[in-house]
Amino acid sequence: MTERLTLPVLPLRELVLFPGITTPIGAGRPGTVRAIEAALNHPEKLIFTLCQRDNTEAVSSDGLYTIGTIARIGQLTRGLSGMQVLLSGERRGIALHLGEKDGYLEAIVREADELAPLNPEDPAFLALHREVRQRAAELGQKSGLPEEVVQQVLSSATEPGRFADLVAGYIDVNANQRQVLLETLSVEERLRRVLVHVQRQISVLDAQEEIKSQVQEELGERQREMFLREQMKQIRKELGEEDESDELEELRTKLAALDLPPEARKEVDREFGRLERIGRESMETQVIRTYLETIAELPWNNRSDEHLDLNAAAEILEADHYALGDVKDRVLEFLAVRQLKQAQERAEQAEKSARDDKVAAAADGDTTMTGEFEPAKLAKPVAGNPDDKARGPILLFIGPPGVGKTSVAKSIARSMGRKYVRISLGGARDEADIRGHRRTYVGAMPGRIIQGLKQAGTKNPVFLLDEVDKLGVSFQGDPASALLEVLDPAQNDSFVDHYVGVPFDLSEVLFICTANFVQNIPGPLHDRMESVEFSGYTEGEKRIIAQKYLIPRQFEENGLTGRPVTIDDDALGVVISEYTRESGVRQLEREIGKVARKVARKIAAQEASGPISISKDMVDDFLGRAKVHPEKAAREDAVGVATGMYYTPAGGDIMFVEASTMRGKGELVLTGQLGDVMKESARAAWTYARSHAAGLRIGEDMFDRDIHIHVPAGAIPKDGPSAGVTMATALVSALSGRSARHDIAMTGEITLRGRVLAIGGLKEKVLGAVRAGITKVVIPKENEADLVDLPDEVRKKIEIHPVSELGEVLALTLRGASFKEGRLLFGDDNPRDVTPLSVSYPH
Repeated sequence: MTERLTLPVLPLRELVLFPGITTPIGAGRPGTVRAIEAALNHPEKLIFTLCQRDNTEAVSSDGLYTIGTIARIGQLTRGLSGMQVLLSGERRGIALHLGEKDGYLEAIVREADELAPLNPEDPAFLALHREVRQRAAELGQKSGLPEEVVQQVLSSATEPGRFADLVAGYIDVNANQRQVLLETLSVEERLRRVLVHVQRQISVLDAQEEIKSQVQEELGERQREMFLREQMKQIRKELGEEDESDELEELRTKLAALDLPPEARKEVDREFGRLERIGRESMETQVIRTYLETIAELPWNNRSDEHLDLNAAAEILEADHYALGDVKDRVLEFLAVRQLKQAQERAEQAEKSARDDKVAAAADGDTTMTGEFEPAKLAKPVAGNPDDKARGPILLFIGPPGVGKTSVAKSIARSMGRKYVRISLGGARDEADIRGHRRTYVGAMPGRIIQGLKQAGTKNPVFLLDEVDKLGVSFQGDPASALLEVLDPAQNDSFVDHYVGVPFDLSEVLFICTANFVQNIPGPLHDRMESVEFSGYTEGEKRIIAQKYLIPRQFEENGLTGRPVTIDDDALGVVISEYTRESGVRQLEREIGKVARKVARKIAAQEASGPISISKDMVDDFLGRAKVHPEKAAREDAVGVATGMYYTPAGGDIMFVEASTMRGKGELVLTGQLGDVMKESARAAWTYARSHAAGLRIGEDMFDRDIHIHVPAGAIPKDGPSAGVTMATALVSALSGRSARHDIAMTGEITLRGRVLAIGGLKEKVLGAVRAGITKVVIPKENEADLVDLPDEVRKKIEIHPVSELGEVLALTLRGASFKEGRLLFGDDNPRDVTPLSVSYPH
């Protein structure tokens, strides 16, 4: 009885592997990758390949054929997109049972026995075998393979069954027909079917050769036509009837008027000469003409007249944007530096012109000048090079979506009097997006930088590169690396686009980039830019922005301008707090637009007349039930429950950390989809509590119990070190049995020695805590300087406690606790009778 094997299954799409054939395949599906990993653990590295009945992504046992090939894994290469595996077919196999195991399919396989001819020396069978060999050799030669290679490949298989599999593996048929050949166990029948396919392939190649000959004859006719047309052109010229087109002359005039650098002028003259020589009939004519027209449309020396008025720029920024005080200050500083540099350059240029005039006057023999004339002294230049351009920093606007990064860039362009160009780089994965395609490719075009300058019509626009943190990488190159030259002031004065092929000066372009996540920007690219951070808006700021900008804009877009429609402040507050959850105002504008459309419908249907005032009680009717349910402060103190703060690009909020003890072996259980950093914070808090058990009034028997720490909203991944103090408070509260205060939220990283370290996103976290009804906040003392970012209205609502040790945190958050001389005290404790929580350490 044939031995049965248990092998992992490799599903193949549109591919059938034959015994004796070696072929590479690419594997990227998770189940396929797991099957290959399992096969690598097999002593002989065997895997069972089965063709899928349908070309689908999902694989099931019903979607596979039952007869396949037992293959051996040879070379294996791992890459970003999966694996490249070299498979060698060994023998046919029949899947007796298919099942799933550890995320991949596994089969019980029995080897399929071939049906050999009863008489291998039968003349008919030998003639069939010889005919297949001759036709296979003929097919190989007609396909363009050298005769020696064809003979070498065919002679490698002498046995008829193996030879049939060899030919079947190379002929061009679909997967279903290949599967039929694989399932044909009779050697004689398989040879007959292979012969039919080979003969059909030969017929197709013969037909292709005939079509090729006809095309060659047609091309010959076209060349003859071109020759006759050229003769006709010369005859008309001799007769004086030449009808020359003005288009080439117009293009020549445009190119001649350009003030091109010598290298560009040389290339343009060469290409224009080719265009005149080859004539209209050539296939290259349109390619060259498009290239020259692109060159003619580029702003080689066209500049916008820049006017920098700092007061006017401040008024424009103030009119276009509310809040963003730090951002406006940084933009005005940037414009002030450019204004002073321009004034300095103009003064140096005027001084140089005056000096040149004196030198020219002296050379003409002007003796009316008073004083002794020293040409060498007059010719001496001032310090610095007046030809150097003002090279300011390249700004990077970083912040969450919808906070005004793009609109601030527009305002900068308006305040400087420059043209504004914006390109979005989100999802760009090809270097050619930046540098363009070489002209040898069909459909080549310049990169998006050159296209943007062509669109602007000036060489000094404000150029916004949007979403630089979302650039991709592919086998076609890394666009982020291509941007290194564009954004480097020391190199971009000679930027070479692959399509243009000559240097173009980008040094006068004011580049501004935007991003949401600075950590996604490659280091060398980030190093070339100066970051300007945009933080989220408070609810009060959102209310004012909606009243000044969003409501008027949406009323205008929905035909409500001039009509007596208003949205009161309470209704606006409900929309902000219960229907949006964001740092910016995009979702808020969409919700206001939805309200405006519903009001417009009522007015158009004559369901409402007279003034319409939308109150908070009407918001549900317009927008439906509330979409956002932010956390609210707990109503009462609880043992083992502490309130923390977190920050996401959508804004800040509070979260609860719950801890509970139970009988067990002293293990620490962590749940809630916590990341590695958050898990380490929990372990650090556990170690601190255990090492300071006496000072924390925790009985030693408590550490023989299991403790479970859980962070609710388990479907949402969480990570970061700033929950350290919250986890420590919940842990100590649960172990000591003392309640944690519900009106205090906290944030900060902890160390094993009890230090509280600085964290990020303090402003957003505090704003989220205030929204949730928190009145007291505990922050790291190292973050005390960040409190200046909080609006005054928020500072008045909360009580802030900067701390540097975990003992201070516990004294504030545990009921009845105080911290004195490094000791945590409860009630009338004498400090001398209490074990200190920490030892001195250098700050």
